[in-house]
Amino acid sequence: MSDKILVSACLAGCKCRYDGGSEEAGYIVELTNSKKTVLVCPEQLGEMSTPRAPSERKGDKVVSIDGTDVTNQFMLGANKTLACAKENKIAFAIMKSDSPSCGCGKIYNGDFDGTLVDGNGVTVDLLIDNGVKIMNEVEGELWYEQTKK
Repeated sequence: MSDKILVSACLAGCKCRYDGGSEEAGYIVELTNSKKTVLVCPEQLGEMSTPRAPSERKGDKVVSIDGTDVTNQFMLGANKTLACAKENKIAFAIMKSDSPSCGCGKIYNGDFDGTLVDGNGVTVDLLIDNGVKIMNEVEGELWYEQTKK
């Protein structure tokens, strides 16, 4: 296994979120600067543009706010992310919470009303099914602080 960590690129400051922004986390930037991360954006790997319409997972489907079924693009990105994880022998990932791709433990309910429900994004489900341990950015920060002690 590699000592590298797979990370949602938006957490490193990459402007790849659906709204063209990022969700930069200082500790992720530190890890990235020390060359300990492999950055991925499953939506961009799924050939989606940035910015793009917000999407949410509803069961096995991912649908954008305008009703377009974008499941195929999300699955393409998930599969490319898994290939990247395998190529880099990744055992551990820190992924962006609430996302229909990267969400870990909680995701939006698919009704675009801001309600979070138990569940994972499609990429996280695929990574877990293939043995990758996943943390969201809050759990990752706690882990990072413990490793610095």
